[in-house]
Amino acid sequence: MLHYTRESHRNKVGWHMAKYKHYDYSQMVMIPVSLEKQLMSGTLEFAIHTLVENRMDMSRFDERYHNDETGCSAYDPKILLKIVLLGYSRGLLSSRNLERACRENVTFMALSCGQCPDHSTIAAFVSSMRDEIVPLFRDVLLVCEEMNLLGGTFFALDGLRLPSNTSKRWSGTRSELQGRKERIEARVKQLLEEHVQQDEREERSPKARAPAGGSDRQRHIERLQRKAARIERWLRQNDPKIGPRGKEISSNVTDNESAEMYTAHGIIQGYNGQALVDSKHQVILHGEAFGNSQDYEHVPAVLDAAKQNLQAIGHGEHYFAGKILTADSNYHSRTNIRKCKEEGLDAYIPDRFFRRRDPRYKPQRRYWPRRKERYGVEDFRCAETTNQYVCPAGKSLKLQATRASNAGNLYRRYAADERDCRGCTLRSRCLSKKSSRRRWLNVPSGTDGINFSKEMAAKVDTERGRKIYPQRLALIEPVFANIRIHKRLDRFTLRGKVKVNIQWLLYCMVHNIEKTLNYGFT
Repeated sequence: MLHYTRESHRNKVGWHMAKYKHYDYSQMVMIPVSLEKQLMSGTLEFAIHTLVENRMDMSRFDERYHNDETGCSAYDPKILLKIVLLGYSRGLLSSRNLERACRENVTFMALSCGQCPDHSTIAAFVSSMRDEIVPLFRDVLLVCEEMNLLGGTFFALDGLRLPSNTSKRWSGTRSELQGRKERIEARVKQLLEEHVQQDEREERSPKARAPAGGSDRQRHIERLQRKAARIERWLRQNDPKIGPRGKEISSNVTDNESAEMYTAHGIIQGYNGQALVDSKHQVILHGEAFGNSQDYEHVPAVLDAAKQNLQAIGHGEHYFAGKILTADSNYHSRTNIRKCKEEGLDAYIPDRFFRRRDPRYKPQRRYWPRRKERYGVEDFRCAETTNQYVCPAGKSLKLQATRASNAGNLYRRYAADERDCRGCTLRSRCLSKKSSRRRWLNVPSGTDGINFSKEMAAKVDTERGRKIYPQRLALIEPVFANIRIHKRLDRFTLRGKVKVNIQWLLYCMVHNIEKTLNYGFT
């Protein structure tokens, strides 16, 4: 009887035994790594290391620590700042991810000099930089100035709306939040009644088995009770949040300084990160996060802060005089335009209808949605004896305000009765929306000094204005693309305006450091 073996098969076909390299996971390996040689000139980590060590005044942090005689040694703020800046440049927002990078990534090991601060230390460091973040931002801006990266002639302003570390489900007016609390309490009451009924059934019939999920129901009840208590506590400790028009707007239980904002991706609960950018090399002169999605009052705050930054690096108080500023139509307001005139800025801030007046867009108008023909002031008849206006349907509109202002124009405001508008056959041609309850009529009565809006609209419509304003897009949008796409800042991870502003300025700082690297910093 023949026996077939693997060896006989190999000999028969001429095969040879395979030979592999030996490996053993229990062995010890010593890897020689020079931390200094990992920070190669021409890399972003080298630029961060050099700037933090040699150009940033880190002595500002010394006042926090009084542990020279007692207490454990603290991590050097230079090490922590380097870790955060490099992490943000690579899209590592979480402090836990930064801690992990210091343990696993050789570049982070080199930059931190082999130290590995835990995530709570990193998070506390970022959150506590309220007084130091602006001076540090100015230190980097000074380097940009010394490298001749600032043109100082053309600027663009815009905002980036990002979600924050909160949920819009916790938003609402006080009445809406109170209603939510009552609904939660009603649900808790219902669950408790079901729980009592189940106990009674078990007492009457001891052999009856309780349905599965009883412990889950108890945990659900406790969770709902905590939510109701949280809303109750917030309502007791906070006043209504009033908007710029004097009416109550939505508050947020988790982060009341954030706001609901409309974006291309829907409604978010977050902050509006503003950036003022110089046109020469797209260096950010100032950045600030606001809990307000509307930009009609942001120009004064941003310009004043940018002036302080520029004065800190050696420029004069009237730095913006005679320079050009562009911003989109969201900034078109009396407050913003007046501030630009006070600073002597040659500003170009169009109103929202500027494209309809631009002949270059005329071929595209056939694709624009048609505006519904609506009754205007000329279609209402004035009843001078009663100081009222009569609508096309014969109903009276009564005077509500004698001095209503909008962008420098003065109006007398009249309002119809809701009962007259409710069943009117001309409602579709008179009201701007189906949900509108009544018709409001603004009758011009003069101007309140200078009509800033009309002046700006005429300025943008000139040949010079139509040549300058489109440059804004190529100047400001790549900055936000770099921060949001390349640096992967898709949301703020902190709460409160102060902390969110720190995180936004750190990203602006990373952007400027990258500019110094791209234009020759070694």
